[in-house]
Amino acid sequence: MKVLVIDVGGSHVKILASGQTAPRRVDSGPDMSAEQMVAAVRQLAAGWDYDAISIGYPGPVRDGAPSGPPPNLGRGWVGFDYAGAFGKPVKVINDAAMQALGSYGSGKMLFLGLGTGLGSTLIVDGVVVPMELGHLPYKHSTFEDHVGEHALQRDGTDKWHKHVVDVVARLSAALLPDEVVLGGDPLAALSRPEVAKRVSYVPQAHAGYFPFTVRDVVLMGRTAHLSPFASPSKRDVAIAEACLARLGIDALAEHVYTRISGGERQLALIA
Repeated sequence: MKVLVIDVGGSHVKILASGQTAPRRVDSGPDMSAEQMVAAVRQLAAGWDYDAISIGYPGPVRDGAPSGPPPNLGRGWVGFDYAGAFGKPVKVINDAAMQALGSYGSGKMLFLGLGTGLGSTLIVDGVVVPMELGHLPYKHSTFEDHVGEHALQRDGTDKWHKHVVDVVARLSAALLPDEVVLGGDPLAALSRPEVAKRVSYVPQAHAGYFPFTVRDVVLMGRTAHLSPFASPSKRDVAIAEACLARLGIDALAEHVYTRISGGERQLALIA
């Protein structure tokens, strides 16, 4: 069976079919209705052969159908006959749940999709639990209002990063996942150097064996951005300093890493 996968987002609708390698997309936005999405996808998928459709919907889903309106799109999504409109069997799933399944390995994983809003899904021992954490109260508004794309444009990169770190920490403390995945480009599509630039691992405890300063440890995070045998540039040092300040540990810059507390070491590794 060939399947057409539709990822409906607040900014774009992206599609890919079985046997195809290049996804296609079209703009969405706050005025797009379900009927307009179907018309756009039918035109976008012209020339592709598919037997069934899977839709990632940016809102709550119950019993295989949207159960609430999407916060960043238009009207007419709940109660719409998707199978009738496409003339094909259709399966609707929460968009964050769809992305989370592609990242899941085992155990308890929390997926957070940073996009137009904040998508969220918890997978526990293979059981998918879609969630709407983005709309929970946070700093006089919601989580989504502080980590979505509009927040990045409104608040700037530094403040947005602080909010992302804080939101991830709060949700991790509440849900106790074995792993947290932040949505973005699939790892399989990235080269090893790109993976090294974007993905890091922060252990629960890290002792360290050499008397590096905290600044030195943070600067080591720039290694993936350097050519072989190159030394950190002034720009790399400035980025490290900015990361220290962003996490509020700039006062520890000259402290020996092995002599600070476990929590401070974790912040240094995150920086």
